[in-house]
Amino acid sequence: MELYLDSANLKEIEEGFKLGFLNGLTTTPTFMQKEGITDIDGTIVKLSKMVPVLQIEALGNTAEEILAEAERQLALGLSKEKTVFKIPVSLEGVRACKLLRDKGLLVNVHLVYTLQQAYMAMHAGATYVCPLVGRLQDQGHDALSLVEQCVDAVDLYGYNTKIMFSSVRHTEHVRNAINIGVHTITVPLKVMKQLTENNFTTVGTDQFIMDTRLMMVKVKEAINGTNPLVSEDTNITDAIIKLTEFNFGAITVIKKDGSIKGVFTDGSLRKLIGEKGRDILTKKLSDLEYREPICIEGEALLNEANSLFKKTNVDTIVVTKNGKPVGMLDIQDLKS
Repeated sequence: MELYLDSANLKEIEEGFKLGFLNGLTTTPTFMQKEGITDIDGTIVKLSKMVPVLQIEALGNTAEEILAEAERQLALGLSKEKTVFKIPVSLEGVRACKLLRDKGLLVNVHLVYTLQQAYMAMHAGATYVCPLVGRLQDQGHDALSLVEQCVDAVDLYGYNTKIMFSSVRHTEHVRNAINIGVHTITVPLKVMKQLTENNFTTVGTDQFIMDTRLMMVKVKEAINGTNPLVSEDTNITDAIIKLTEFNFGAITVIKKDGSIKGVFTDGSLRKLIGEKGRDILTKKLSDLEYREPICIEGEALLNEANSLFKKTNVDTIVVTKNGKPVGMLDIQDLKS
């Protein structure tokens, strides 16, 4: 099934065709008007150089006028092999389709709302026949049944015509088109972007990325460069200020020789105030008792740190180099 982008927004078109596998672009005068485009010819020429196949409108009151407009547009420098002329279905429109096809031009007969219209376009040799699904459904019609009937007619009678599913409003329309077996679909970029989205895929991908990170990244590469150290003779009030300055929930308390005395956390502070009251704020860090600090060497992999977090149930681990503190690893750093 061919995949076309349906747009006249240049930024959208550039973004969409970066995918590298879109078959072409469909656009309309209405799209261009909404984008504020006034130089239609200049825009068409620009688009023709950006996309593999460009489908543009050829309008006129008679078949001859439609043919003349198509030839005028070709004279702008468009490629006969890479330009499809869109013609609204009508008696003059299908007559114009035959005239253009006899000259070897590609034609999309669109604004199709009935099987009879589609039949006339197919029999006139249309390269594409384009029912408007979203618009039909807005009017309460069974648009999907019409598209399916068009595909069946191509298969049954052997017409050399591709049925294009258009007026796409949501991703379910794309699924409908695939199930019906249409030959071509033209999709707005906002819908196209949603086609690869799925929450389970996102969760699985995030897990793969995190697990790969755990196995490949060293602890020293994951810390943010801040080494939240305070000396043991710091009073607790100043230690609270340091917690804020370092933007950590913990700080490493060091002895005069630079070795680690322990870790002071905001949780430790709340517990102390709860047990001993505000008077604790006048004490120094050296007056407190500390558990054995949880440490890890910076050369270790995050996988080891992850196991340590799970085993000790802490949120931060002191990172060391040859036993001296060089930083602190937060559990959230495993995911960064």
